[in-house]
Parts: sequence; structure tokens; C-alpha cells
Amino acid sequence: MKFTDKLRNALGVESRQSRERRYLEQSVSISDLERRQHEIDRGLFSGARRVY
Repeated sequence: MKFTDKLRNALGVESRQSRERRYLEQSVSISDLERRQHEIDRGLFSGARRVY
């Protein structure tokens, strides 16, 4: 395990991949899962927020 992974675990910081997986696991149907996958593909968890 990398040092940064250990540090994140110690601080309780969840990785982007973990947040994405948890979000997908909450889907209630195939169509909901597909919608959530598209949201992730469009950058839902990328951290880049566009403010216009």
C-alpha cells in the first residue's frame, strides 16, 4: 500500500474511485446505473466545477 493511500485511510479521505463505486452501487435499476455511469463519464467526481 502506498504512503498516500495509508494517509487517506488514516484521515478518512475517500478516493474518487471509491466514491464513484459507492455511487454506482446505489443505483436501483439498469437505466439508473447507465445514467449514473454517464454522469461519472461527464466528470461528476472529477473535482473540476465549472462556474459560469
